[in-house]
Amino acid sequence: SSFSWADDRAWAAQTIERNGKYYWYICAHSKLTGGMAIGVAVADSPTGPFKDALGKPLFDNGSWDNIDPTVWMDEDGQAYLYWGNPHLYYAKLNKDMISLDGSITALDIKDQTAFVGRFTEAPWVYKRNNLYYMIYAAEFPESIHYSTGQTAEGPWKAEGVVMPLEKGSNTNHPGIIDYKGN
Repeated sequence: SSFSWADDRAWAAQTIERNGKYYWYICAHSKLTGGMAIGVAVADSPTGPFKDALGKPLFDNGSWDNIDPTVWMDEDGQAYLYWGNPHLYYAKLNKDMISLDGSITALDIKDQTAFVGRFTEAPWVYKRNNLYYMIYAAEFPESIHYSTGQTAEGPWKAEGVVMPLEKGSNTNHPGIIDYKGN
């Protein structure tokens, strides 16, 4: 109900702070195109209340690929938005966090040297010791795999499995954060 253009299926949201504002990226079924779309809302607090920042989707091309948005900001302040199922996409975000900076890039998820297993959904980017990690759900039922790269844009190198397939767990979404230096 927070997004007038959406009517169903709000999945896998993520919030990030920039300049004292909190940006909440969601995917939802678009009543404009009939596919899934990426939306963004903004608030002064991580608990809201959030308001649709645009009054329309940030990205909506009528595809069902547009799910599971994740947003990540590099040390230089460049923010990236990643999403997808079963194709993986990313775009740079402008400093306003509610508009795309340039074109959308589709990553070659079939390249086994870049992505072990078949990328399915739920991308998450993390950086540690100057190495970028793309962690994601693969296959179905889903296991969790990861790839590494020298930049947030890749190229990505397949590394392995973080969590093998677990019985009865059809959908898994990964996330990695730093907490108290760990």
